[in-house]
Amino acid sequence: MSDQAFISIRNVDKYFGKFQALDDISIDIGHGEFFSLLGSSGCGKTTLLRILAGFENTSSGELKIDGSEMSDVPPHMRPVNMVFQNYAIFPHLNVRDNIAYGLRKQRLSKARRAEMVDEMLDLIKLPDYGDRKANELSGGQRQRVALARALILRPKVLLLDEPLGALDKQLREQMQLELRDLQRTVGITFVFVTHDQEEALTLSDRIAVMSHGKVLQLDTPNGLYERPQSRQVASFIGTMNFFEARVSEVSGGSVIVEAEGLGRIDAGDQRGRQLSVGESVQAAIRPEKLEISPKRPVENDGAVEGQLVNTAYLGERSHFFVSLKGRDQPVAVSAQNREHASLPRPEKGKVWLTWSRASVVLLRDD
Repeated sequence: MSDQAFISIRNVDKYFGKFQALDDISIDIGHGEFFSLLGSSGCGKTTLLRILAGFENTSSGELKIDGSEMSDVPPHMRPVNMVFQNYAIFPHLNVRDNIAYGLRKQRLSKARRAEMVDEMLDLIKLPDYGDRKANELSGGQRQRVALARALILRPKVLLLDEPLGALDKQLREQMQLELRDLQRTVGITFVFVTHDQEEALTLSDRIAVMSHGKVLQLDTPNGLYERPQSRQVASFIGTMNFFEARVSEVSGGSVIVEAEGLGRIDAGDQRGRQLSVGESVQAAIRPEKLEISPKRPVENDGAVEGQLVNTAYLGERSHFFVSLKGRDQPVAVSAQNREHASLPRPEKGKVWLTWSRASVVLLRDD
């Protein structure tokens, strides 16, 4: 993809003294893509974003944007703009002047400047807020103003450093949808940094999961969730049950394993993973991929009897925790609370867990 990549990051290393913050990072990002860098604090995602912005230099490697090498280009000359978590809105200026701030060095007539600001106010759905002061705005409105101030300069790339981190949960979820709609409207490349996996899954076309300066996996949200390539990625993206297992048979399109608590199970074809008989692996199943029932269903690929040890009612969903013979840790099960659904009663008792072959992912030990 490198020849068509709008942003090309090649073999980038970054050292702060003897500490290596980025380790041989190579990523291609397409034009108009919403691309997220996801990871816990200290993984290197913000350092990489700052390198894209020009606030940090690489120790080695190559960075191109729209075909142009960026290594020696200062921040103010790069075709990018950045939105920070704290918004950096000027409290002494009204909304209109905040949005227009970046235009002050451009030779534009007052009429053209006003027209561009009006376009931005419409874009962020605040057409009547131009004369309001920054301290009169809610957190979500301030975030929109910060986006408008960055977008009015028409950058080729918008860099976003956890811009929703200061918002409460409900407003954050609302702004996620608005941000995605905004990106689709303007059609430019967004590079978004977050530690929130749900936020990354909601917003992104593709995601790079990072840890200790490395990219663990780069994939679509669906690919990361359904086909993680390591236990670290599988546990970071959503909730996962892991079962110690050993490959006992590889034949045709199926891999058979002996898994703790589950016994001998068919894990299907494993989507091209090359596994050998006798190899130790982790058999992983998402909680929502397991079915729980007081009786053993007739049709299933796998089934095991267990003991219900705890439940948690969460409104639209219930969580169940089931103890299995031969396994110390309870298995987590998540089920929708539908009317007339045959879910176990809250009291403890025997239950059956069932699953399909397609729900099992085999992972090599990290």
